[in-house]
Amino acid sequence: MAVLAESVESMEQLAVAWRAMVLDRDENADVRDLPGIAVRWADCRFAFWNCVTLTDVGADAGLLERRLREAVSVMRAKERPGFLWVFEDLIADEARGGLEDAATRAGLVHAFPGTGMAGDLLPLPEPAHPDLTFVRVTTDEQLQAYADINSRAYGFPLEDGRDGIGGSALWKSGVHAYLGLRDGVPVTCAATVEADGRLFVVLVATDPVWERRGYGEAVTRKALYEGARATGLTRATLHATAAGAPVYPRIGFEPNSPMHFYALQG
Repeated sequence: MAVLAESVESMEQLAVAWRAMVLDRDENADVRDLPGIAVRWADCRFAFWNCVTLTDVGADAGLLERRLREAVSVMRAKERPGFLWVFEDLIADEARGGLEDAATRAGLVHAFPGTGMAGDLLPLPEPAHPDLTFVRVTTDEQLQAYADINSRAYGFPLEDGRDGIGGSALWKSGVHAYLGLRDGVPVTCAATVEADGRLFVVLVATDPVWERRGYGEAVTRKALYEGARATGLTRATLHATAAGAPVYPRIGFEPNSPMHFYALQG
């Protein structure tokens, strides 16, 4: 039951944190909690801000099929593409093996995998890296650098990331967003934001030119350290891509539910 509870926590953290992120981008964004589906959709160029998530716990094969079709209906009504996020451990055991086939029948294609993670790991020691200087994002120029690093890391056009967080007041105040600078040039970034009594780690990225030097781990530690100092929170959560998943257990995170990101076919 503890594992399931942590998987539920992971899904709920997404719903809470993404509500704030999406409404920050557009106060009129589609933010709804439907039966079994959370819609967090800014309909902007930054695909991560266009999100639908399945929220049923223990969905059997029939309910899973229905929810996938309903999610696709929401996604098809939008102008901009986005992702359906599925937390595998929330699906009933006997239905998990049929997830991919059910997604295909609903009109979805698997985009990439991920992993929910959490831990009672704060406070951390003040981080340092011999190559980096850390600065908090407080200006539009720094925020654009943050957006551009994410776009490069995830293979998006630069304008997509800028459309997601460019000009945001929340990201320059309420979010503990940090850049890691190498010789004065931003090369890595990470942020934490308070979400229902936890620190949620969001949009960690390193410029592909500077990967595999420990920069992502260092700047994530910085964002967690400063977020914990500001809020007093001791538990943190995140959703890791396959590339980032090996980093976070070194900080103290433990994996919970495997995740699947789906896009519309064609």
